[in-house]
Amino acid sequence: MADDINHQGGCQCGAVRFEVSGAPKFVSNCHCHSCRKATGAAFSTWVGFKDDNVRWLTREPSFHASSEDVRRGFCAACGTPLTYAGDQWAGETHFLIGVFEDPTGLTPRSEVFTEDALPWALSRKEN
Repeated sequence: MADDINHQGGCQCGAVRFEVSGAPKFVSNCHCHSCRKATGAAFSTWVGFKDDNVRWLTREPSFHASSEDVRRGFCAACGTPLTYAGDQWAGETHFLIGVFEDPTGLTPRSEVFTEDALPWALSRKEN
């Protein structure tokens, strides 16, 4: 992806909107228990950007400290989960792929915390 690409997105009700610029640092499927609880999904696809490449177009999300040194952003109006930020990845904001207006060019390249994955949730090669 080129560095001059911009992506926009936001919550379901539109109260929280953002724009990110440049290529993402990563696009990855996370299978950890914490992400499953936070999103209600079998796994979460995250798109990571440097904080310097994130611009909030409306208000910023509200935050919940889901564990020590981790903040998860969400819309206080409609409840849409939006972001992840943690001390382990300081200076980065990770967005759930579903909150982008057009996520078609954002393809996951890795699977993380696979030890926590539901048995059927990992990609399997055809025999």
